[in-house]
Amino acid sequence: MKKYDFRAIEEKWQRRWEDEDTFKVELQPEQPKYYLLEMFPYPSGRIHMGHVRNYSIGDVMARYRHMRGYNVLHPMGWDAFGLPAENAAIQHGVHPAEWTLSNIANMRKQLKSLGYSYAWHREVTTCLPDYYKWTQWFFTKLWEKDLVYRASGQVNWCEACATVLANEQVANGECWRCGTPVIQKELEQWYLKITAYAEELLNDLDTLEGWPERVRIMQSNWIGRSEGARIDFRLPNDKILPVFTTRPDTVYGVTYLALAAENPLAKELSSGTPQEEEVRAFIERMQHRTTAQRGDTAEKEGVFTGAYAINPLNGTKVPIWVANYVLMEYGTGAVMAVPAHDQRDFEFAQQYGLAVRRVIAGPDTSRDEMAQAYVDDGVMMNSGHFNGRNNREAMSDIIDYIAVQGFGERNVNYRLRDWLISRQRYWGAPIPMVYCEKCGWKAVPEESLPVILPENVAFSPEGQSPLTEAREFIDVDCPVCSGPAYRETDTMDTFIDSSWYFLRYADPHNDRTPFSRDCADHWLPVDQYIGGIEHAVMHLLYARFFTKVIRDIGLTSVSEPFANLLTQGMVIKDGSKMSKSKGNVVHPNEIIERYGADTARLFILFASPPERDLEWSDRGVEGSFRFLSRIWRLVNSALPVLNGCQGTDVSNDAADLGKLRRYIHSTIKRVSEDIEIRLHFNTAISAIMELVNMMADKLPHLESGRASADYAAEYRNGLETIVMLLVPFTPHISEELWQKLGHETMAYLQPWPTWREEYLHREEITIVVQINGKVRDRLTVESGISEEGLKEAALSSERTAKFLSGLTVRKVVVVPGRLVNIVAS
Repeated sequence: MKKYDFRAIEEKWQRRWEDEDTFKVELQPEQPKYYLLEMFPYPSGRIHMGHVRNYSIGDVMARYRHMRGYNVLHPMGWDAFGLPAENAAIQHGVHPAEWTLSNIANMRKQLKSLGYSYAWHREVTTCLPDYYKWTQWFFTKLWEKDLVYRASGQVNWCEACATVLANEQVANGECWRCGTPVIQKELEQWYLKITAYAEELLNDLDTLEGWPERVRIMQSNWIGRSEGARIDFRLPNDKILPVFTTRPDTVYGVTYLALAAENPLAKELSSGTPQEEEVRAFIERMQHRTTAQRGDTAEKEGVFTGAYAINPLNGTKVPIWVANYVLMEYGTGAVMAVPAHDQRDFEFAQQYGLAVRRVIAGPDTSRDEMAQAYVDDGVMMNSGHFNGRNNREAMSDIIDYIAVQGFGERNVNYRLRDWLISRQRYWGAPIPMVYCEKCGWKAVPEESLPVILPENVAFSPEGQSPLTEAREFIDVDCPVCSGPAYRETDTMDTFIDSSWYFLRYADPHNDRTPFSRDCADHWLPVDQYIGGIEHAVMHLLYARFFTKVIRDIGLTSVSEPFANLLTQGMVIKDGSKMSKSKGNVVHPNEIIERYGADTARLFILFASPPERDLEWSDRGVEGSFRFLSRIWRLVNSALPVLNGCQGTDVSNDAADLGKLRRYIHSTIKRVSEDIEIRLHFNTAISAIMELVNMMADKLPHLESGRASADYAAEYRNGLETIVMLLVPFTPHISEELWQKLGHETMAYLQPWPTWREEYLHREEITIVVQINGKVRDRLTVESGISEEGLKEAALSSERTAKFLSGLTVRKVVVVPGRLVNIVAS
């Protein structure tokens, strides 16, 4: 028998798939569509096992849906702008474009070597002008809709990356990419008004029933909607200091106001006061503190500004402090401090000897001093005409009173901040804006897009963008008055590139618009999206925002990009995530070279359910290879004898025939439901393994020459079923075995196997078990079970075994269909 030569088999079928454009897909309105998409990779140069897991999961679902009759869109592309390419240019003297395109070529080759069913003719690469032209076009459309603005303010700055970061790109006070502590820096930057869609982004989470609840909660918390009031505290110069609070019921208990260090009022109010130098030093110190270092668990720090404000509800004069626990990203960057009813305020007041005024009575109201803040509900006190009322019941009336008196208004606040998209680096889509002294900031006209990145630039070892020195790029004519102007030298956050790429796949070669509405409305939303949960409040939120904006521009009718979301677990080795720094990386090429792509795919799918972390196991890989080798041997052993089975005595194997048929159909049902409904590919593979074992056990009967033609036909059906069920998991060996079974058309192009309910029902009978003539047990067995099967069932019964304890079985008499009598002494 020819051995399982996985190298030859995989090369053969990958070549044929490419030669025949097997996975090319075009719009077919009359056929049901299925859009399957995995998050596209950054072209780092080599795919890792995390990629293999992600893409193998997707390929199973794409191939399965195709075999179920869907017109499947399963594309691949490259999230190709970003810092690593620019850093490589600095370190190795290679242009980012050369580094990126070389990596893409290598990774494309790797992906093809794994046999994924990608529609490569729809490939997109975000760093190429034919893509980023439309990224820039979208920017200009947002500008026209007043969803883009330029503002000066404190921004998150990563010194290692030499660029700003959006709030979503700061994790525990550190850069999401390199882990460097983030500082605050004053810069003029470009922002997208994602907050204009905050309410819709929040409300539409309820429509995403196919998303994990965990991701929806993460986005809801990030958007952070809270209802309350804006209360205007008056400053000595008659200016207003607005404060947002969710606890207007405690406003009579305010004993100080606290500003974030980033709030411009901190410097303004302390200017010319004895506290000015101390305030400025405190602000400088806070710029080098991470959010975590300034959080709830940190020791409370602050400094008095020297200024006071007036509480509009009771006329109390309250001091204004700058405090480490107040963050600019929430509300107005100022809070009204009520030490009696907020623990953070209480700790700060204790630290600096500030007043504590109780305005809600609780069980311990009679005590002279409070040991901690009282945060529960109660009866209002020291609160003017609201005294004696339950604080929760009075809340709405207090807000109405504030509004009527002109002290503020009812308000909704969001934790979500506008999206800061400027990056001070080269390798990104240039922001298509021009500044003219006469006309101000103007968008580059559509006919002048794309704004091309200049290639001949010099990279600084410190990481500064070379665009700031590229005069040929910077100096342009104003698109309005034709006078002298200059280009914006910042580039866009690369998350903008990935916020609409799934729409470009629908119409990737369109050079008139980003995509046609007909194509977008046909393919979108993505039916199944697959990727890591680490993108829950970055990519996934941005993509939802962009989709809604694109809808409002009129390019699509779709409001949500992804109908269903699967967040796969990580690949773990030696107890931790695979990484170069830990030295526990397993490269796919090593597995493919030693065992083949099908083995790599099978192991990664069999080892764990998709949503859980997967523990790498070399033994598991070897076991997957042995399983494929066993299937290879089984088919090749059965083929020579299948056509030789001409036995006519069907009764000899009638029971086995029924059992075989039931096993085949139950396996089809289990595998189909595990793929389509439960997404548990590991149990689907396990079901196929059980069928293989059963078929292997029945092979000797086939080889004996006594099997009937009906049995041989069902056995062949079983082999073909195994091969067909394996197509989504291990496509190369499946196609080869399908061909060996006598088929000219690819297995991938066949309809998915179907089960028949009538074959799933077992006809069962009850058999009496006697020991020395006395009834000791009753067994339910399949009708038509063989005498040997009955004997085995009787002797293996636990109840029978108890009565046989200490006895020796002398004889077993079987009366088919009725009883088993065991003679023992």
